[in-house]
Amino acid sequence: MTDPLATSRRLSVAPMMDWTDRHCRAFHRALTGRALLYTEMVTAPAVIHGDHQRLLGFDAVEHPVALQLGGSDPEQLAEAARIGAAFGYDEINLNVGCPSDRVQSGRFGACLMQEPALVADCMAAIQEAVAIPATVKCRIGVDEQDPEVALFATVDACAAAGVGVFIVHARKAWLKGLSPKENRDVPPLDYALVRRLKRERPHLSISINGGIASLDEAEVHLDDADGVKLDGVMLGRAAYHEPAILGQVDRRLFGAATSDVDAFEAIERYRPYLAARLEEGVHLPAMTRHMLGLMHGRAGARAFRRILTVEAIQAGAGLEVVDRAVDAVREAEARIADRTEAAA
Repeated sequence: MTDPLATSRRLSVAPMMDWTDRHCRAFHRALTGRALLYTEMVTAPAVIHGDHQRLLGFDAVEHPVALQLGGSDPEQLAEAARIGAAFGYDEINLNVGCPSDRVQSGRFGACLMQEPALVADCMAAIQEAVAIPATVKCRIGVDEQDPEVALFATVDACAAAGVGVFIVHARKAWLKGLSPKENRDVPPLDYALVRRLKRERPHLSISINGGIASLDEAEVHLDDADGVKLDGVMLGRAAYHEPAILGQVDRRLFGAATSDVDAFEAIERYRPYLAARLEEGVHLPAMTRHMLGLMHGRAGARAFRRILTVEAIQAGAGLEVVDRAVDAVREAEARIADRTEAAA
């Protein structure tokens, strides 16, 4: 099957629990029109039995957007995938990388690296259920596994089932002894193994994830200096904590002949979405919490965060709070400009 998202995969924003909700994704889309966005992981039973609109609802501005599912029952995953496809998602992704205790007890996430045949069965069921791309996001191994064996076993089993797209977090997950937070930092990164996977399986689409902190680093990963050309880079915490970097993505990574989207323009683009959700009764902080890092490194950034954190939670808070936060940055930058001019 031709991958309609092949170009968008060049840069994607990782699925992150409690972070990449629909409001976050709409905000990120205000910064980049090209990157592929992902939902938080949603378990297959929750999709089947839960409130579909609350769990799966999204705004059309988010496209292209992928739904990440968690689970290990092929029938459940197939049904959840059908529901997700009917909602209009552009891709169904299976989580084979999350190391949390809750995920382990439910027999899904990173522990599935120990059962490549089961992962392949799950992916075969998903692919049979939907016409959109079905992809895998995995680690390079768990616990005492040899990554050179575990990663290739999982990828090869899924590839034999027809899967062509893999996003690899280039760390092992230690299910015993490390917390989910520690699992994001403590296990060493093995980027070379991911590049080897692409070298030895050139027909597969391989994106790399884990520890990539800037667009400069993303560009290095996309470089084919060693004869290996990865298909994509997935940014996680860097994209969330310093979202302004996404405003450069379309030009730098996709070659778009457009100007970068600066922080102020992104807020203007996000504003209609904010207004529409406020009309629906969504509380302002549910949306502005994703903006807190937007002014990172700029004069007035602290005041920007404080206003969006403190004033947004007050009863009846609306767009005027966002305006005050923006004004705080503009005023701080104007003061610096005035001092610089006076000193000259």
